[in-house]
Amino acid sequence: MRGRTDLAVEMREDISKDNQMRGVHVLTKNHGDTDIKEIRIVVENEEGAMCLGKPIGTYITLESEGLRTYDDGYHKPMMEVLSKQLQQFIGNKKKIMVAGLGNREVTPDALGPYVIDNLYVTRHLLKEGIIKESIEISAIAPGVMAQTGMEACAILKALVKEVKPELLIVIDALAARESDRLNKTIQLADTGIIPGSGVGNHRNAINKESVGVPVLAIGVPTVIAVPTIVNDAMDVMVHALGKQTTKNVLKKFTDEERYQLACEMVTPYLENMFVTPKDIDEAVKRISYTISEAINHAAFAS
Repeated sequence: MRGRTDLAVEMREDISKDNQMRGVHVLTKNHGDTDIKEIRIVVENEEGAMCLGKPIGTYITLESEGLRTYDDGYHKPMMEVLSKQLQQFIGNKKKIMVAGLGNREVTPDALGPYVIDNLYVTRHLLKEGIIKESIEISAIAPGVMAQTGMEACAILKALVKEVKPELLIVIDALAARESDRLNKTIQLADTGIIPGSGVGNHRNAINKESVGVPVLAIGVPTVIAVPTIVNDAMDVMVHALGKQTTKNVLKKFTDEERYQLACEMVTPYLENMFVTPKDIDEAVKRISYTISEAINHAAFAS
């Protein structure tokens, strides 16, 4: 294990770069003339779930350097690709609830609430007869336990019982192990989510078993652990020094041993610290808008 991560694609890299991992099917493709790369990981059975460390289900990762740019023109191609993926999960469902997880007051964790801000919510319009023909969209930003004293899972379970959606979509900020994936990766998973798991702050899982309806999780990695950065920096330092002896010593370490060494190097003050890019304010606003527009487009195209 080379550091905490919420991304299925990174967990697979921990184990094998071979597409023949038993119980796990991987498909990679590029989208047209864009730089958008799709990695679809399907965990087919319990053997695959135990190997990957993820529940049985489908995990789709969309990666693009353009997602980091300030070019507004890039919003449309990513929105369209994401929308097509969402349509596969939405199908012919007519009642959808969207939950924006996270803390609006902490920018790297504000992705979910920001997505809710730009959704086209229709449930109240249908009930009041303002519109007649439309898919029903309801939305909630339940906050975090420090604000409400309640698990997000408990809040959503109660709301699902009242609203009775056919699908719950949850959006949350994630942790990555590779700094190159920050703010350029979107993960979709039909297995739900465990809020805070990537930063070691586990909350109750939000999935079909816990809330009673299918759950689609959408996440973007916005933070990375300090020990992971230190671990990566070791390779850069050794390469710069050109010391073959040091290289040979590091080669004897397993990935797990290297990460443990990195943790010891930053203990006790930085081991549990996570950092985020300096442009996170603009990045979260920009990416959250792309995701909300993709949901709007997918919902009303279905």
